[in-house]
Amino acid sequence: QAQLVESGGGLVQPGGSLRLSCAASRSIFSRYTMGWYRQVPEKQRELVATITTSGTTNYADSLKGRFTISRDNAKNTVYLQMNSLKPEDTAVYYCNAHNYYLSDYWGQGTQVTVSS
Repeated sequence: QAQLVESGGGLVQPGGSLRLSCAASRSIFSRYTMGWYRQVPEKQRELVATITTSGTTNYADSLKGRFTISRDNAKNTVYLQMNSLKPEDTAVYYCNAHNYYLSDYWGQGTQVTVSS
């Protein structure tokens, strides 16, 4: 019954891949821009990627080409495909739902650790 539920995090080798999922309620998914952010200790939460209700995407410049955000409107789910993972990608990844006029929703976060 949580508004946003993330899954798919874990431990992966450098160069490997992970696919994160964020399941949202229909009322949120149909009206909010969805996104992924990440945070490491003692650093501010940073944008990874966003996707609008119409499918327009935006990525952090440093992550273009390796990460892909997508959404499945039938499943009310947002995905983050992460390829060619590097140790510096290690972080807690948070799902976000944003609307300019309404309060944001945040998932609880899922840990991604890239290590050999």
